Amino acid sequence: MNQRLLGDFQEGQIFVISAPAGTGKTTLVSLLVDEFPEIVQTVSFTTRPPRLGEMQDVHYHFVNEEEFENSIKSGEFLEYVKLYGYHYGTSLKWLIEKKNSGKHVVLVIDTQGAKQLMQKISATFIFIRPPSLAELKERLLLRGTEKLDRVEERLAIVNQELEAASLYDYQIVNDDVEIAYEVLRSIFIAEVHKNRSKTKLMSKSLS
Repeated sequence: MNQRLLGDFQEGQIFVISAPAGTGKTTLVSLLVDEFPEIVQTVSFTTRPPRLGEMQDVHYHFVNEEEFENSIKSGEFLEYVKLYGYHYGTSLKWLIEKKNSGKHVVLVIDTQGAKQLMQKISATFIFIRPPSLAELKERLLLRGTEKLDRVEERLAIVNQELEAASLYDYQIVNDDVEIAYEVLRSIFIAEVHKNRSKTKLMSKSLS
């Protein structure tokens, strides 16, 4: 049944999801991937060292600076950014292969990378918001994966990230994960079944 909800297409669609760290985007995307076999999430390349419990080629492709720079020179990334002192990038080849096989591809990237893609590709852009900055700080501290100074560093750029939210097609407040997931799930189902040929015709008639 869930397969029919997302249709049966020869070519998949691209979804870009951004959110401040600690907002719960990883949990929400994991729920999508678990429910729908047609949805796959990109595994980013990064120069950041693995955190406790993170596995190579599962959570990230962990590479050194030289390897990352070589990939940039070879044009292997759809987009790449430097964030908190480390590089992050999305494989162009992998994305094309999955999309052409009929998979709907989810890119979980920061607002810098998303802004790049808004000028380059056709995709659905979704921003996940925290209920409040106070709640976000509490979540980051409870997560316990980073020291207080790094948490403060992350919070310092949250306002910039929230300002970028207006550029996205959808915004979801993750106050209750079950409700947030139902909204996210509904967006995917609607976007997959959207009549895009009509949208193109309307755009032409207005130009």
